[in-house]
Amino acid sequence: MHTFLKNIKKVLLSDNWYTLNKFSFEYLREDGIWEKQEREVYDCGDAAAILLYNKQKQTVILTKQFRMPVYQNETEPGDGMMIEVCAGLLDGDTPEVCIKKEAIEETGYKIDLVSKVFESFMVPGTVMQKVHFFVGEYKEKDRISAGGGADYETENIEVLEVSLKEAISWVQNGKIKDGKTIMLLQHAQIQNLV
Repeated sequence: MHTFLKNIKKVLLSDNWYTLNKFSFEYLREDGIWEKQEREVYDCGDAAAILLYNKQKQTVILTKQFRMPVYQNETEPGDGMMIEVCAGLLDGDTPEVCIKKEAIEETGYKIDLVSKVFESFMVPGTVMQKVHFFVGEYKEKDRISAGGGADYETENIEVLEVSLKEAISWVQNGKIKDGKTIMLLQHAQIQNLV
């Protein structure tokens, strides 16, 4: 039991796509005073992400797709396109099962062996989602389809194969702005995966 929280109340604000709840509670400060606070928390479910890499070719597989929040937040007129690692919501699967399915759907690669490298809360101030991060080595023989995402999810994903060096340069010049992608590319660089 958390002794620093009491009188937690939850009000559902929206459940249109995922759920948005408003929490009111009392928080025990270090000075011993109970302080009333309110927070809105978005719950879109936990997710998994994977960086597919080919050690021999020194390449990685990335995806490119439209993201409405990015389109809405760009300071200069842009197209809302994001370059990212393959990722998806768990939807009741284990993280490992989820990421293997997503790899096939989004990239067309069937990866049998994946390694979990870490977990992260990407926006802990407002979003409940925990992301499970994986890496997996791909070979040309592992490509079983063109990828592009599931038709019923209207993802319209473009699959990109680029050198790790080029992908890192895209982080440095701002072409890649996605947090999970930056984290996995830096992990690959630090661990000398490619």
